[in-house]
Amino acid sequence: MTIGLDTSVVVRLLTGEPASAARAAARRLEAAADTGERVVVCDLVVIETYHALHHHYGVPQSEARALLQRFLVSGVVHPEPGEIVPALTATGAGLADHVIHARYRGLGAVTLTFDRRQGNLEGAVRLRG
Repeated sequence: MTIGLDTSVVVRLLTGEPASAARAAARRLEAAADTGERVVVCDLVVIETYHALHHHYGVPQSEARALLQRFLVSGVVHPEPGEIVPALTATGAGLADHVIHARYRGLGAVTLTFDRRQGNLEGAVRLRG
């Protein structure tokens, strides 16, 4: 079986709060590892977790990105789609903009945007209004 983690689970794992929920999440991931279940984290959960860590837990943006990157390359979970990991270390645009752009590039599409920073990404086209 494949298990997809929700933002609420990832936030508890990364913050340890509340402790009882964090322990329950950790136990379930340990059980998944013991039984060979695949645990996936989608890009939308990564973006939500990033915003929750920064806005609700006061984690600086660079630290939130680093926490998520370590979690996604730990081997305990598998990022889906895989383009999310490079987006965590990319510069020049926001995390969500990088993920959106990576999704479209994966589809062979051009990202059309009014955003200056996203428009500077390779393969993006900036509109001017």
